[in-house]
Parts: sequence; structure tokens; C-alpha cells
Amino acid sequence: MTLVGVTKTRADYRARLAIEKGIEIYLPNEESKDTFAKAKVAQSGTLSDLLGKVDVIVDATPELGAEYKPLYDKAGVKSVFQGGEEHELTGISFVAQCDYDSAKGKRGVRVVSCNTTALCRTLHALDGAFGVSKARAVLARRAADPDEVSKGPIDAIVPDPITVPSHHGPDVVSVMNGLNITTMAIKVPVTHMHLHSVMVTLKSNATKEAVVAAFEKEPRIMLIDGKSGFKSTSQIVDWARERGRPRNDVYEATIWRDSVGLVDNEVYLFLAVNQEAIVTPENVDAIRAVASGADRATSMASTDASLGIKPPLGGYT
Repeated sequence: MTLVGVTKTRADYRARLAIEKGIEIYLPNEESKDTFAKAKVAQSGTLSDLLGKVDVIVDATPELGAEYKPLYDKAGVKSVFQGGEEHELTGISFVAQCDYDSAKGKRGVRVVSCNTTALCRTLHALDGAFGVSKARAVLARRAADPDEVSKGPIDAIVPDPITVPSHHGPDVVSVMNGLNITTMAIKVPVTHMHLHSVMVTLKSNATKEAVVAAFEKEPRIMLIDGKSGFKSTSQIVDWARERGRPRNDVYEATIWRDSVGLVDNEVYLFLAVNQEAIVTPENVDAIRAVASGADRATSMASTDASLGIKPPLGGYT
């Protein structure tokens, strides 16, 4: 893959960082050129120019995919959208290990949100090993991303939404059709990760050891232990920083091994989600799915190797 360029609406420090990294900047329209010229930030043309140079575009606009998709289609460019868009935009909601094949060769796909991605990976492991009768999850969501200084509650925990269930369950079903899942969510005043309390009723008998083994065999799940110093989401971010991950990224859905428990064939666990990183490998695989002949196992193995994600026990299947 070759990154041809990125689009930017503002001539801010991020635009300058892109230039420093050798990434060409394209503008959404001709009107933006004066702004970039006054700021003395180089640009290589507009979105129309960029579309003439690429095979696939990754759309990370703030829920404007329906506005831009006709432009991509007209240019004959395939597109990858993000979880803020509606499933109906492309008809395919994507998590690599769940439905890679359904996206192969399609004109566009939607990579689901960070929370949905983590739940899909977790439930895919359990459903494949034991069958899932019903899943329930309570999401404690970060209030804002680290740079969003004007967002988020202060000294408050906010039901988000107050109505139950939340949208996360139906979003999981858009990937794992027919799954019985109910979710609810709250916002908490942190910036770096989400934390899910997950309860899953299995169709067949299991033990804690068997459940843990199923997670170990699933791609892009990382098991951690409290006794090893992982007492909170902060230690997970610290692990990524000390390991030298770019931007402290944690691409894996992270499960506390010692939180996994079974009561009457119901699994309980804590699941941590790095909202800034977990869908990065999904976007890379989505690009391959729509634009190449690579199969799922080959794509996931290549992506994970490039990002430093540990392969699952038994390899990619």
C-alpha cells in the first residue's frame, strides 16, 4: 500500500506534522487554498485531484460519509467509512475476523466503532467455541479523546444514552447477524480508554480454562493479569508507551484474564478498549478486502506483523 495523501480542512499543527512526515495534503475545495497559502502550509491540490490518484479512500469525516460517497463512486474510487456512519451507507459493517469475505471486492465498506469492534472480537471467540445464547454489556465510555479539551463531563457520570438499550448492541448485530445482545452505556471523565463489563450466556458447557483458551486463539485479543500490574486502563496505556507503540496505541481488545469467571454457564469479564487505535488494523484489512485478492488470514497476518500485534495461538485461520 502507498499513502498518496490526506485531506485537511485546517492549516493547523496537524497539517504541519503531515508535511514534516512527507505526507502530501489535499484540500476539500478550492476555497480552502487561500487559508493554507496565508498560513504558508504547502498543499498538493483538492480532494478531486486526490481521487484521481488513489484506488481506495478512507473516509474519517465527522459523519459526512453520505455526502462524500457519491463523489467517490463517480470517481471510481473504492471507499472505507468509519463507525459514525449508518450501516445502510454501504450495507457491509466490517470486523476482519467476522466478515472479511463479505467485503471482498465491494465498492465500499463501513468499519464499525471501537466499542463494536471490541465486542465483536470477544463474542466471535465465544460464539465459535461454545455458541452464544445471549450477550449483555455495560460500557463505561471515555468522555472525550485526549485533545478534545472542550468536551466531556467533569465530576459526573453520565448515562449515554439514558434510554436503554444503547445502539452498540444493534451495531454488533450488523456484523454478527442474529446475535442476541443487549447493551447500555455511561460516560466517565477519562480520555484514554473504554471499559466494558461483559456477561455472556453460552449454548454449551465450558470452563474458565476453555474460555481463556478460546480468547488466546482469537486474533487481536490481548489477555492481561492484575497480578502483573495491570490494575486499571492506565497501566494498559503505560504498557503501550513503554513498549514503544506509536501514539501509545493498543490495537488489541484487552481482557483481564483474572476477571474471566463462569456462573451457571454464564461468562463474566472485563474488557478494555483503546478508542484511538483498535480500528486501525480493521481499516488496513478493509482496504485489502475491497482492493486486492488477499484472503482473510493472509491480510490479518500481514497487518498484525506490520503493527506489532502478537499472532494468536495456532496462527491465523
